[in-house]
Amino acid sequence: MPPPPVAVPSAHSGPAAPLDAAPPEPPVGPKGRLASRRGLLLACGLLTLALACSIVLAIGLGAAVVSPADTARYLWAALSGGRIAAGEVTTYQIIWEIRTPRVLLAALVGAGLSAIGVAIQALVRNALADPFVLGVSSGASVGAVGVTVTGGLAALGVYAVSAGAFLGALVASLLVYAASSRRGTLSPLRLVLTGVALSLGFQAVMSLIIYFAPDAEATSMVLYWTMGSFGAAAWGTLPVVAAGVVLGLLLLHRYGRTLDVLALGDETAASLGVDPDRHRKTLLVLVSLMTGVMVAVSGSIAFVGLVMPHLVRMVVGAGHARVLAVAPLAGAVFMVWVDLVSRTLVSPRELPLGVITALVGVPVFLAVMRRKGPLSGGR
Repeated sequence: MPPPPVAVPSAHSGPAAPLDAAPPEPPVGPKGRLASRRGLLLACGLLTLALACSIVLAIGLGAAVVSPADTARYLWAALSGGRIAAGEVTTYQIIWEIRTPRVLLAALVGAGLSAIGVAIQALVRNALADPFVLGVSSGASVGAVGVTVTGGLAALGVYAVSAGAFLGALVASLLVYAASSRRGTLSPLRLVLTGVALSLGFQAVMSLIIYFAPDAEATSMVLYWTMGSFGAAAWGTLPVVAAGVVLGLLLLHRYGRTLDVLALGDETAASLGVDPDRHRKTLLVLVSLMTGVMVAVSGSIAFVGLVMPHLVRMVVGAGHARVLAVAPLAGAVFMVWVDLVSRTLVSPRELPLGVITALVGVPVFLAVMRRKGPLSGGR
């Protein structure tokens, strides 16, 4: 459930003001609010258009190049039940059965990772945080790899890997919470340090699982999958990912004002009537759910949750409601093009997605660290 409205103490005597009138940016007049709202709508509109164009272009590009007009025609035929010529059946199947679910999955995962990065950076008050920092991605990877190698949860069919990834992410979150809490309170700095340590531990467990895997082919597949890939995308798995990501995005957006307050520090949050520990617990479960769903179908893709929130903040400001409206769209566009590069740059071979995102993310990570300095760590 979204957090209830809270009261903000006024600077003058009298009743408290609602949280909607508060933090962390200075107040603006009606014209400023209108301009800000128009700017946000413009940014969202442009990114939505860019995403639609990117999806059509990415679906048409590959080993067999299809023009945007023909791609749009095939997509419309699939959606409307139209007819195509007999000689176009093979091309149609490539477009609709292989590339379309893959490109849509890339957009969903990019949107989800970007939003999770925004939330985690506010939760731990650390500008360099992302799902990997808290060990959530590594825990999800252990769960998914364990199910893939051992064949566990086979009764769940195509959802077995998703269930394993979610359970792994949830266990990781619970371990991070249990190890970093002290007297019922969570310190952002302890969260980060505990998450980094457990992330390394989960990576060691995953390496052991792969090392003792009985099938060399399965080992090779898992090693490639852990570096990120949308090669297993299919229409059957897309609804689960879409439901998890869209629901998570809606809930995170409802927490926008709460994230604003949490980013100011626990003492400030408590003075404004927000219980930081309770909201951290709720958001950790939500982040675990979203991470598990995405890692199950894409593997571990680093740095998207780190890079996109900062790029978006440079454009729309620090308010989390605005960032959470724009970051998913920007992340979706980015991931669609990353996936296109991964499957076309060295075709017919395919580059792991994590390689490309790391090449982009490492320089940004270093630049942010130099820019933020000691402010990148929370107390």
